[in-house]
Amino acid sequence: MEGQMDMQLDMQRIPQHIAIIMDGNGRWAQERGKERSYGHKAGVDAVRCITSECTRLGVKYLTLYTFSTENWSRPADEISALMGLVLTSLEDEIFMKNNVRFRVIGDLSRIPEDVRQKLHATERRTAGNTAMTMVVALSYSSKWEISKAVREIAAEVQEGKVDVGDITEEMINARLETRFMPDPELLIRTGGELRISNYLLWQIAYSELYFCDTYWPDFDEEELHRAIASYQSRQRRFGKTEAQVAGEGYGKTDAR
Repeated sequence: MEGQMDMQLDMQRIPQHIAIIMDGNGRWAQERGKERSYGHKAGVDAVRCITSECTRLGVKYLTLYTFSTENWSRPADEISALMGLVLTSLEDEIFMKNNVRFRVIGDLSRIPEDVRQKLHATERRTAGNTAMTMVVALSYSSKWEISKAVREIAAEVQEGKVDVGDITEEMINARLETRFMPDPELLIRTGGELRISNYLLWQIAYSELYFCDTYWPDFDEEELHRAIASYQSRQRRFGKTEAQVAGEGYGKTDAR
């Protein structure tokens, strides 16, 4: 099966950074007469599956929208179950087994202390892994991230370290949570919703977007291959015309 799916993909044009909005866990569980937490547990199995497959395909960064700043408004019991699941997941050997480095982005000041300590410990434990970096967006929102970057630059202007006229995109990039990695080439959202939900708004300015109806617990290797095949079928123009891109010989999904 793997070989058949791989035949649909150009292995020279695998996106180096895939970002995913993992949506549909709760609805998946409710359709089965279960509590929403049951769906979140099933979603962890999908994370293991997709992490392994992305590593096998040669993806270098996988960023997963795990918990938004807006999710703090959910019922307390669901939040508690999610935090407990995060703790359990961090003990998973998928990182060492697949040579995956773990990173976390978001407003960790709101995360329970035991979870925060485990997050940092996992970052340290996997720091030497080189096959792929899994980035978990936890207590994250793009508006929070951009506002924080603006405040930092404003403080430097106030201190006379930066002139307003010298503020550039690069200066903002350097203050974002994602400054250690390239922008995503492909953003996937599962679960049937057609919105971005405050996720990597700055970084996905030129990302290819892929939406599917499949709930996250059912998103498997074949679904991932469909998303990548869709990405590879598109021409990425970055503001240029189709003729310009064709003349430069970039190909349909060249990331330059």
